Amino acid sequence: MEFKEREFVAVVLGGDINTYSVARAFYEEYQIKTTVMGKYRTGPSYGSRIIDYIANEKIDQTKTFLKQVNAFAQQYSKKKIILLGAGDNYINMITKNRQHLAENIIVPFISHDLMDQLQRKDYFYSLCEEVGVAYPDTVIVTKEMGLDFEVPFSYPVILKSSESIHYWDYPFPEQEKVFTINNRQELEDMITKIYAAGYPENLIVQDMIPGNDESMYVLTSYSNQWGKVKMMCLGHVLLEEHTPLGKGNHAVIITTYKKELLKQAQAFLETIHYTGYSNFDIKYDMRDGQYKFFEINTRQGRSNYYVTGAGFNIARYLVEDYIYQEGQAFEVMKKPYLWSVVPKQVAFKYVKMQENLDLMKDLIKEEKMCNPLFFQEDLPFGRFMRMMKNHFSHFRKFRKYYSS
Repeated sequence: MEFKEREFVAVVLGGDINTYSVARAFYEEYQIKTTVMGKYRTGPSYGSRIIDYIANEKIDQTKTFLKQVNAFAQQYSKKKIILLGAGDNYINMITKNRQHLAENIIVPFISHDLMDQLQRKDYFYSLCEEVGVAYPDTVIVTKEMGLDFEVPFSYPVILKSSESIHYWDYPFPEQEKVFTINNRQELEDMITKIYAAGYPENLIVQDMIPGNDESMYVLTSYSNQWGKVKMMCLGHVLLEEHTPLGKGNHAVIITTYKKELLKQAQAFLETIHYTGYSNFDIKYDMRDGQYKFFEINTRQGRSNYYVTGAGFNIARYLVEDYIYQEGQAFEVMKKPYLWSVVPKQVAFKYVKMQENLDLMKDLIKEEKMCNPLFFQEDLPFGRFMRMMKNHFSHFRKFRKYYSS
């Protein structure tokens, strides 16, 4: 394994599959080591040969973050530092403290104010309304409103927080990322529990679009410094995780192409002059034939390597835009490519539609696939054993939590 000296260094805050996927992209494109600053000595980035991993349990606290990142920037004062985050809490902290970061640090994100607004689903839906982007029928519930509201669509319905940063700061025993609610009494009980735990923000009650995991889509886009979309890669989600805390995390994706859907997303991004990576969660509604947008993540998504694996290396767009300032042609992924983080047997068992199974098996035979965590050049024994243990744990998790 060989590394090269470049005029830039990549730093990613976090420790999950997102950080490893970003680091792998930087290594494959530029042969550099990425520095990952995480909380604990665990996860896919810890023990990697392509990563310098720095563990600090307080890295998600502003004072520690600024001290550690600025010290790193001083150490590499002759280089540009591309600073990224793997979760909304880290992105929020980076953008909120942009003015306190060293001059050689590049923050490739929108302003904190716009980011804060977009991370609130109620604001996101208002923008969708303005631009003409389809989204599910929705009721916004406020704490002040209490239980005095009507639901104009039938049960079951979806209940979730309006934003994902502060929700987990108010834990309670039944807490989940997204709730499926079967009747009015369940809805009132869960809203009461969420607000009793101290959560101060709005809640979203939403029409439950029929269809299983295979109705879901994920769209990753890159917008340059001038707000022009330069890359779009749509993924058809064939399988999601179903554990209480991981519900909705992608497990199997195949890249695909939907022209009208991409046009809607491009119009949305360019209307608000968005910059950097964006990540949309979308579901196909068979009742009216529309693709409905759930939310936008103002960063590269957890499953971002499905983009790199398909041929659009996510590190390249950042470097060409911010380091080399090269003009970039607009690119859209149209070829199918398989991304999976579960054993093949799990995917074969739980993906239900025959046409999706057939395509998945064809891509495996053609070796047009990847699991981002198993990089042939980066399998030291300790990390390999941890990744294998996690990999095979999906058999148990799907047996316990999956319901079609």
